[in-house]
Amino acid sequence: MPATNPPAKPRAMSMDRKTVAASITPPRPPRLVPGTERPATITLNGGTLPFVLKDGVKEFHLTAHEFEQEFAPGFKVKVWGYNGSSPGPTIEAVEGDRVRILVTNKLPEPTSIHWHGVLLPSGMDGVSGLSAPPIPPGETWAYEFTLRQHGTQMYHPHFDEMVQMAVGMMGMFIIHPRDAAVGQVDRDYTMMLHAWAIHPGTSRPDPAVMLEHDTWTINGRVFPAVEHLVVKTGQRVRLRIGNVSMHEHPMHIHGHHMWVTGTDGGMIPEGARWPETTIQVPVGSTRTVEFVADNPGDWAFHCHKTHHAMNTMGHDIPNFLGVSQGEVAQRLGAQLPGYMPMGEGGMGDMGHMAGMMPGPANTPPMMTGTGPYGGLDMGGMVTVIKVRDELAADYRDPGWYKAPKGTMAWKVG
Repeated sequence: MPATNPPAKPRAMSMDRKTVAASITPPRPPRLVPGTERPATITLNGGTLPFVLKDGVKEFHLTAHEFEQEFAPGFKVKVWGYNGSSPGPTIEAVEGDRVRILVTNKLPEPTSIHWHGVLLPSGMDGVSGLSAPPIPPGETWAYEFTLRQHGTQMYHPHFDEMVQMAVGMMGMFIIHPRDAAVGQVDRDYTMMLHAWAIHPGTSRPDPAVMLEHDTWTINGRVFPAVEHLVVKTGQRVRLRIGNVSMHEHPMHIHGHHMWVTGTDGGMIPEGARWPETTIQVPVGSTRTVEFVADNPGDWAFHCHKTHHAMNTMGHDIPNFLGVSQGEVAQRLGAQLPGYMPMGEGGMGDMGHMAGMMPGPANTPPMMTGTGPYGGLDMGGMVTVIKVRDELAADYRDPGWYKAPKGTMAWKVG
């Protein structure tokens, strides 16, 4: 079981939104699923697993191993994952395809891989000891089956799950309909939600934590390092959301209504779909939603559990709301240089304090980032949907939205 690092000496860590804006959202030009006219999915902060065609079989290769991943600039975590990424690269195929997935184990212990929600022969299901033996370290095993369905599925281990999933082993498996006319959209995004216990001052997740997690990611990144979704006004957008964390996540969209169109059990018939602004993504499931981007602007998309929209949330902070801390702060400041009171008027100023307050090494501020109008008091499981009337052909990040005259809140008096 991975051990937790000893606490490191405090230092200031800055994660200003301006420093990461250029790198988090690369150009994402339209791309087709190979052999089809269907738009391929866009994996935020990630990519799609390539394959080679061998005698009519699409052959993919996943390698399970340990590596360092940067959840945000300066915030580096030792994770287990696939092909240098947690979550692993998205597998994309088409209903009816015959696929062969080679899995190489470079971990220090056995592993397996379960194709969550995929209909397949029992011996390919990846449950160690039930479907097949686990994959020993240093060996490569093959899983081969024909895709009998379409929808949004996942993959993850079914050996030592408490440890292996807690430290990052998971990924998305997208099966597109054979009929290109089914479920057409203009932009198709994939994201996986996860909860981590990365104690302040450490760099390795603690798999022994059951519920008191402190780091919340979308595709292995915390806000403001989560890639933005760039779409054109009027486009139909699909969001595929997976969750194998220990928590459910109510994901909320601003500025739009979305329709729930699918689960990991398949596509929901059109007459049974329903509108939401918040979709609950349960543990061990996927949810697929769609919306028409008919409202230009910069719109938050985030987990509505407020502590999931913060970085490295502490759970033992005293409640100082309404309490004057002036004298206490002076006394503590004499003993602890750099101490800053928190809580008298709320925690909203934390974003502005990023980089000023000494803190544990390798630990991001709870709320951070800079937007067009000041500090963005968010972190964790948050991203931004940017809807624009005009975009470059490669869908590069258009920068912050400039509200037309008369459409922005104003100070009275």
